[in-house]
Amino acid sequence: MRVLRWAARAELVTLALMLANLATAHLPQVSALLGPAHGCAYLVVVLGTWRWPDAGSRALALLPAVGGLLALRRLDRCPAPTGPPSGC
Repeated sequence: MRVLRWAARAELVTLALMLANLATAHLPQVSALLGPAHGCAYLVVVLGTWRWPDAGSRALALLPAVGGLLALRRLDRCPAPTGPPSGC
């Protein structure tokens, strides 16, 4: 869960920084650095939510930028994935 939290925050921050770069100087070096970082954070969020049996959290994680944070908020109300799949 801790990795998922860091990845969701990193996804949002990297997207905000990329948009700020696009609106201001539009430096290709910044885009080249932040683009892959944002993509990796997004993938960690999406794949990290598949551990939980809640289909709603999985769907929320697919939303770019805020999906990870919304999925985390929903998963905070769900039990940990220990037994057979069951919805929240």
